[in-house]
Amino acid sequence: MMKKTYTFIDLFAGIGGFHTAMHYVGGKCVFASEWDKNARLSYEANYKKIEPKLFKKDKDGRYLYFNEDINDAVPSHIPDFDVCCGGFPCQPFSVAGLKRGFEDTRGTLFFSIANIIREKINAGNPPRVLFLENVRGLKTHDKGNTLKVILATLEELGYAYSFDVLNAKYFGVPQNRERLFIIAWYKKLVNVDEFRFPYGIAEDGSTIYDKKKLKEGTLLTKVSDIFEPEKTMDSQYTISDKMWEGHQKRKERNRKNGKGFGYSLFNANSTYTSTISARYWKDGSEILIDQSKKGLNPRVLTPVEAGRLQGYRIIGDGWENPECANNPNYNDSNIEFKIVVSRKEAYRQFGNSVAIPVIKRLAEEIIKQLM
Repeated sequence: MMKKTYTFIDLFAGIGGFHTAMHYVGGKCVFASEWDKNARLSYEANYKKIEPKLFKKDKDGRYLYFNEDINDAVPSHIPDFDVCCGGFPCQPFSVAGLKRGFEDTRGTLFFSIANIIREKINAGNPPRVLFLENVRGLKTHDKGNTLKVILATLEELGYAYSFDVLNAKYFGVPQNRERLFIIAWYKKLVNVDEFRFPYGIAEDGSTIYDKKKLKEGTLLTKVSDIFEPEKTMDSQYTISDKMWEGHQKRKERNRKNGKGFGYSLFNANSTYTSTISARYWKDGSEILIDQSKKGLNPRVLTPVEAGRLQGYRIIGDGWENPECANNPNYNDSNIEFKIVVSRKEAYRQFGNSVAIPVIKRLAEEIIKQLM
């Protein structure tokens, strides 16, 4: 597709899932904010080359545009931008006054987003689009009050919006990962009634706009799409007898108690895995890879595979199936992501990340429909 250049800010940036996707479709990041020191290391290491100005410092050595605490950000010091990206934390609002609007968001991290937007509007430079992501549970969080306040705040600021839940498994990555997306547009600048969500990518690469058509087929995936070569696999990734025994006992105990929690086992031909989380580093129980044919206990994903599961192009030791390097998510049209932190931190960072292929397709639709 033809790339249209636009500017964006990256709030609650993590390791830059939004940045990777937005850059892919022509976006230029002018401001980013992330508090976690290890995530900041990964972010700067991977985006400094493509956006050097973002990491510029003042004479005292402080970053000008790579903010550490969103609560300290001064809206007037943030360059004007077209799109605000943010995967903000899910927090309850104080709705004692039942205003269901901007004032109810005070004291929360969403307020920081809303305040930046309001100040830009007051300065005569309203952002055209807000591109927000959260867990699916936001819809029902605090009996639905959290989402109501967010949407009422967007309306109060002059934005129309659409929201829906998308699943990464329909966008070419082998992971069952549902997330809620809110796309909002400033009504005085964008004259549209609704945003058409992409619900998946068809086998021919076209966008699926009708949920019912997902059953007709999406991009084919297999868990082995993300595998590093078996010959390079370190034995440390195979779980111990003690851990494997513990996983099995817990699953059986939970089954007897009517709980669905326990380890999840997949193989190379599985269509997709369960959702990877930030706690994956602890025991890997949500995604274990079967090695019974080799007479071994299951293994966990390597950090490289965990990143690929979210759509990051990570070279690592290569691919078990070399043709996977040409996958649209991993070919050289994508930014190469380098892991610069410990194994534990890498798992945490990828577990907290957005699934890049979903963000990419949404960004393409934002450009087509709203820019």
